[in-house]
Amino acid sequence: MNDLAPLLTPEGRALLDEVRDTDPAHELAVATRLRREHPADLVSAALGQARLRQRAVAKFGAEDARRMFFTPNGVEQSTRASVAAYRARRFRELGVASVADLCCGIGGDAIALARAGIRVLAVDRDPLTAAAARANADALGLADMIEVRQADVTEVDTAGHDAVFVDPARRGGRGRVFDPEAYSPPLSWAVEAARTASRAAALKVAPGIPHEAVPADAEAEWISDGGDVKEAVLWFGSGQEAAVRATLLPGPRTLLSRGLPDPAVRPPGRYLYEPDGAVVRSHLVAEVAEELDGGLIDPTIAYVTADEHRPTPYATAYELTDRLPFNVKKLKALLRERRVGTLTVKKRGSAVEPEELRRKVLPKPHGTESVTVFLTRVAGAPTMLLGHPVR
Repeated sequence: MNDLAPLLTPEGRALLDEVRDTDPAHELAVATRLRREHPADLVSAALGQARLRQRAVAKFGAEDARRMFFTPNGVEQSTRASVAAYRARRFRELGVASVADLCCGIGGDAIALARAGIRVLAVDRDPLTAAAARANADALGLADMIEVRQADVTEVDTAGHDAVFVDPARRGGRGRVFDPEAYSPPLSWAVEAARTASRAAALKVAPGIPHEAVPADAEAEWISDGGDVKEAVLWFGSGQEAAVRATLLPGPRTLLSRGLPDPAVRPPGRYLYEPDGAVVRSHLVAEVAEELDGGLIDPTIAYVTADEHRPTPYATAYELTDRLPFNVKKLKALLRERRVGTLTVKKRGSAVEPEELRRKVLPKPHGTESVTVFLTRVAGAPTMLLGHPVR
């Protein structure tokens, strides 16, 4: 079904309530029963929407997800609610009262902006996606704050709004798009649209965007949530032009660039620090290393080492117990000797696949001990570093 309208009828809504908690393993039996009383395509649409809502819980939380309407791409590509709420707060702190949300998708960012007290014009060119955004604004009681318009964003006049937010499509027929000019619309168009905003603008881009692609008049922010890098955002009018920041959620915790030189390289000390992915993507490892009075184990590897433990929100600390040249047989013997039952494998600068190594060196548990092994390089040499997270 390519139309949400039947699901918005009393019959459709009643069906959605009935199938809300359907186990995918029991879908066929449920569908067979319901088709005796309801149109087959409506039953299929309701079950499909129930599956999408179940998937959306991870991004939107159970309370919102069970009331919202989704498309498959909308679940996959929408902003996580915690990230959208953080961005909405930043807009509010910049004095923004209204935002033109271009390429709004199913409305995740528009919802967060409206809940922050910001009026939103939400625009998407896809009719089904725009219909989902409209249905979501209504379902969550935000229809008076969100105007949804189905249109080509390049033809929308944003002059009546304080700010612009653009979330270009970064997927094509062959999967993810890595060239910012292959976004839809292209990054260059989005940048020009941002520069016309009267107060502020934000452009959501892929976390892997090359730093050289960031405009000189933009602030670049990389955001992680629970340790997972979610996105990068280019801000205009934030008062932090040319700045780089890494923001960690929940929190938020924000690390700003201080233009430090690359950290010194030194042998592994007692502690190894694994910087958060947002710190690595934003090239702010030097700022973390200075905070820890540490250095790098290799000039090309984003692992920081130090002799003392200093708690930091920007990196996870491990106490090292062993340093070995890469050797599968030696590692396997060591794990047997130490009675290891749980092995965590991490890697940076190694071609070895963690799962493959785990199968080779620990085919079955030897005991109850746990160990983390880092597959990496030290001064250019393939190396295994063993240790434990600092609690």
